[in-house]
Amino acid sequence: MTAVVLLTTAQAIPAEAATAARLFRVYATREGLVGGTTANGHVIRDRDHFAALPSRRGLSGRDSGDLTVRVCATNGRCEWAPVWDVGPWNTNDDYWNDDREMWPDLPVGKPQAQAAFEDDYNGGADQFGRQVSSPAAIDLADGTFWDGLRLTGSSWVTVQFLWTGDGPTGVARALTVVRNGPRGGAAEVGMVAEHARVPVACWVEGESVTGAEGTSSVWYRLSTGKYVGAAHVAGVPEVGAC
Repeated sequence: MTAVVLLTTAQAIPAEAATAARLFRVYATREGLVGGTTANGHVIRDRDHFAALPSRRGLSGRDSGDLTVRVCATNGRCEWAPVWDVGPWNTNDDYWNDDREMWPDLPVGKPQAQAAFEDDYNGGADQFGRQVSSPAAIDLADGTFWDGLRLTGSSWVTVQFLWTGDGPTGVARALTVVRNGPRGGAAEVGMVAEHARVPVACWVEGESVTGAEGTSSVWYRLSTGKYVGAAHVAGVPEVGAC
């Protein structure tokens, strides 16, 4: 197995140079539907890891994480998950965009289902005329819901739409645990789904780990208090030390 090579930092991109991606607080539900097929052709597995948003403008291709969200629960856990399905409720509600497909009179970041549920917007109905029974604006696959975030029921979460920002990123080569420090014994604080494209703020030296990218003692900081071993992440450009 080839060892991971740490790039020099002479031309590294400083963490503060990245533009922050848009982040909104929305209501999350569990998708389930094991054995079904998502909008991008993925067959849903038991304890799967992905997210669904109510517009194809947020849909990644099959086995791609170019459109990835970071979902964080109130318990402090986060998961970086690719968007592989469309829903819930609507299919043309890209509420994270300035130029929304539908409902342009709603503020950016306000999902139509939430407005219908809370404010009787559109007579309390979704785009198909169904009465909205919850403010759900993101669906989470079972593994993301139960294992990544450790949710026990539908919940308010913060969702960061990572493709709306910029800065260095890498792609997770496998489902990977996120820890609060650069060592295997550090507390588990979330997960990165396979294929997810994750922002990399900086790197630190830590415990040596082995993964799909070889063996390395380098760990990447994804956000404050959230680290993943470089051996599990491919394609990261030069970044500075933390």
